[in-house]
Amino acid sequence: MKRISTTEPRLNDRIRAQRCRLIADDGEQLGIFMLPDAMRMADEEGLDLVEIAPSADPPVCKIMDYGKYKYEMEQKAKKARKHQTRIEIKEIKFRPKIDKHDYETKKKHVVRFLESGAKVKVTIMFRGREMVHAERGLAILERLEGEITELGFVESKPKLEGRNMFMLIAPHKKEPVKAKSAKAEDADEAADDASAVEE
Repeated sequence: MKRISTTEPRLNDRIRAQRCRLIADDGEQLGIFMLPDAMRMADEEGLDLVEIAPSADPPVCKIMDYGKYKYEMEQKAKKARKHQTRIEIKEIKFRPKIDKHDYETKKKHVVRFLESGAKVKVTIMFRGREMVHAERGLAILERLEGEITELGFVESKPKLEGRNMFMLIAPHKKEPVKAKSAKAEDADEAADDASAVEE
């Protein structure tokens, strides 16, 4: 039977060491204690004895409210996950013989996705004998690349896999918008007033 590895520290009577370097709940270093004494001290405070550095010699144990500590760690991890930026990848499919109207419609989707911060995988789907004219698909991708340069850049150049040709477009990183200084705003207002007088 496989042992399930756990990242949780050992606590209280699960600690195997005979003695430990003890840290109080407030972070104060208390020194080296025999394990039964350390457990009794934790018990007297109504707290847990938690092995926080098992590989040290002797292991380091801390007196703490483990339930509260675990909850705080979970909240921190949740917060960290929330702040991770997840890049979404959207896909738009083109045909090599696409007409002008369809091309414009699909290009609008690409633009919208890039503006929302998503990457876009552009796929050209070839059918039957269309594979002979793979350059038509490449021409569509190159045209699209030229038309979206302000919004994004080609992260992965066009490549042919089976009957499909792929290209990956990533959005440009947005620069933070700098707030106008009060002086600049006053100057703009003065310019507006002057033009209103001229009219």
